[in-house]
Amino acid sequence: MTKQKHKMVEILLIEDNPGDVRLTKEALKECKIANKLHIALDGIEAMDFLFKKEKFKNSPRPDVILLDLNLPKKDGREVLAEIKQDKDLRRIPVVILTTSKSEEDVIKTYNLHANCYISKPIDMEQFIKVVKSIGDFWFTIVKLPPDGPEIT
Repeated sequence: MTKQKHKMVEILLIEDNPGDVRLTKEALKECKIANKLHIALDGIEAMDFLFKKEKFKNSPRPDVILLDLNLPKKDGREVLAEIKQDKDLRRIPVVILTTSKSEEDVIKTYNLHANCYISKPIDMEQFIKVVKSIGDFWFTIVKLPPDGPEIT
């Protein structure tokens, strides 16, 4: 059985905490999955990236979005709602990766069509394991939707 060759995976991490950005980079490197990690530090920057505005006019369409909920300028819940309301973006899987363990946040984000909800572990080693498992699941097990016109 030959190993399937994977294309470079485009990941958009929407995260304002530099420590979590660094840990996510480390964990994705350990996954040994060819990926290009793009970082948006707040909700407005994330939407500019996704809609290819200004300095992001040549940004790629992400295959997966890792979204923190507690962001400056535009909250992660608002970002999620905008993504899932847009016909060109809504098929991009959005993984909520946040410190919030609030049942209300879990319900609200699933109602906004998040693809999964993960609470960030406090422990660094556990955090790396969680990000690695996200990588393993979304980039080796799941078939991601292609970029292209919506089929109705």
